[in-house]
Amino acid sequence: MVRSHKPTRRYGVVVSRFEGRVALITGASRGIGLAIAERLVSEGAAVVITGRDRDALEAAVASLGENRASGVAGKADDPEHRAAAIGHALQRFGALDHLVNNAGVNPAWGPLSELDPEAARKTFEVNVIAALEWTREAAATGGLRSVVNMASISGTAASPNIGFYGVSKAALINLTVQQAEELAPEVRVNALAPAVVKTKFSKALYDGREEAVAGGYPLARLGVPEDVAGPASFLLSEDAAWVTGQTLLIDGGVSIRQAE
Repeated sequence: MVRSHKPTRRYGVVVSRFEGRVALITGASRGIGLAIAERLVSEGAAVVITGRDRDALEAAVASLGENRASGVAGKADDPEHRAAAIGHALQRFGALDHLVNNAGVNPAWGPLSELDPEAARKTFEVNVIAALEWTREAAATGGLRSVVNMASISGTAASPNIGFYGVSKAALINLTVQQAEELAPEVRVNALAPAVVKTKFSKALYDGREEAVAGGYPLARLGVPEDVAGPASFLLSEDAAWVTGQTLLIDGGVSIRQAE
C-alpha cells in the first residue's frame, strides 16, 4: 500500500524570509509552480505568476490573495510575454528580487529513434532557451538576487520514453552552472531536480500504477508539489546565501538505489 501523505498548505512559518521581496514564478497556475508561490507568499513575498491558461491563472491569483499576487498569461518562450511579465512585476510591486524558471514542456513520448525534430526543438526552446532568456532579462533589471531553475532527475540519468526531456533538463543543469558563474556575486543561480511529483504534467509516469512506482522509492511514496516548494524557498532565501551553481535532487531517495 502507498503510504499516505497529507501536506498542509498552511506552513506556519515564524520568520518571514521574503518580507518586502518580489518573486516571479513561471508556469505557476498549478502544480509545483503554484506550491512555490504559496510557500513564498506564506513567508512574506509578493509574487507574479505566469501560465498559458488564463482562467487557471486567475484562479491561482485569487487563491494566493490579490493583494500579494498578480498573474500575467502567456507562453514562456514568447519574448513579448517575458518582457510584459518582468515589467509588470516592477510596475505592480516595485521590484524583482527572485525568479523561478518552472515552466516546462514535454511534447514527445517514446524512444529517441522516434523523436519528432519539431517536438525536440519546442522542448529545448521552452525548457532551456526560455530559462536562459528569463534569467538574463530579469538580471538586467538590476535588482535580482536569486534564481531557481526547475530541472529534473531525468537530466541526471537515462529516462525511458522521456529521453529528450531529460536531455533538455541536463542542459538546464549546466545552464545553471554557467549563469551562476557569470552572474556572481550579485545573483545566485541554483536548480532543483525532482523525481516523480504527483502533478497533471507527470501523471503519465504513474497513472494506474502509483503503488508500483512508489515502491522504488526509499521513502515509499511519490512526491507532491509541497515537497519541492520548501527547498525552492530555501535556495531563493538568504539562508542559502553561500550556495550557487548547485542542483539539489528532491527524489524520495530513489537516486541512492542502484538499478538491478
